[in-house]
Amino acid sequence: MAAIDSLLRTMLEKGGSDLHLTVGLPPKSRMSGTLAPIGDTPLDAITMESLLKEICPEKRWLDFLDRKDLDLAHEIPGLARFRGNYLYNHWGQAAVFRQIPAKILSFEQLNLPEALKKLCHLDQGLVVVTGPTGSGKSTTLAAMIDYINSNLARHIITIEDPIEFVHPVKKCVIVHREVGEHTESFAAALKGAMRHDPDILLLGEMREMMTIKLALGCASMGMLVFGTLHTNNAPKTVDRIINTFPADEQNQVRIMLGSCLAGVVAQLLCKKIPKGRCAVHEILLSHEALPNTIRSGQIGNIKTIIESGGADGMVTMDNSLMARVKDGTIEAKEAYMKAAIKATFVPLLKPGDLDGGH
Repeated sequence: MAAIDSLLRTMLEKGGSDLHLTVGLPPKSRMSGTLAPIGDTPLDAITMESLLKEICPEKRWLDFLDRKDLDLAHEIPGLARFRGNYLYNHWGQAAVFRQIPAKILSFEQLNLPEALKKLCHLDQGLVVVTGPTGSGKSTTLAAMIDYINSNLARHIITIEDPIEFVHPVKKCVIVHREVGEHTESFAAALKGAMRHDPDILLLGEMREMMTIKLALGCASMGMLVFGTLHTNNAPKTVDRIINTFPADEQNQVRIMLGSCLAGVVAQLLCKKIPKGRCAVHEILLSHEALPNTIRSGQIGNIKTIIESGGADGMVTMDNSLMARVKDGTIEAKEAYMKAAIKATFVPLLKPGDLDGGH
């Protein structure tokens, strides 16, 4: 057993989701959103290097020493898989490991909105799942791919860095490709995918301009493309995609995006009552007014489209937060902290909720 496995096991036993390793500090775990130590002994540089090097293939370790950053997957057989990120900081080498659930959770287990199933049945277009780091984007996407795998016969190619969820054989043919292991880059894998006759592409992250450009191209060519971005709502997601490109290309990108954007699912995690966390969503679906709104650059009107599309399953983040407060899932203070228009939630707060400078 690798030495780091004992720390990962302890983290899981305590109900943690992330393991943080930094030289000079004891190992820490994130539990229900809060970091707490899971040991008393600070890590020194020699111990840190030993922990990280033991589970890293030699070629990738040399890449880490050269580039100072590395993503990789680690598995404790029969227990769990983890997504690891190695980095250098002021004190030396460091790492964060996030648990990838061993079992792919279903729509029902995650309590995902029914509107997301509509996106799974599309034949083509771009669907972007967004949210901050650690908001559960990968878990939601895994549930969507599992739904497709259980109900439709499709050829699915996933491109990730690293591979997170490995889907079993059901109705679909699913090919998992890992950047750095099976392909040089997201862009290279996307170029190759165009020749592999996929129905569906899943991109672990749309980081760079070329990746986004190729994703838009694939969606315009008749494929269904799922991707992720680190944005908090649908309008910011559209802005981020457009602003990734130089000014002289943005008009063309607006035209492409307007024609192929099929949906945006923005996701946040909130602390549940009495413990644990739950996801809340903002959902933008295809609408007759959306293409022209994007082409004309009137991105602010996207919120109006969402607000008027409730019957189709669209919902704003603030309305989702309000629904979770009213059904007793989260505290009003938690919703207030995450809301865009905070004044809406002030009447629901308890005395003292805003103490402490919030």
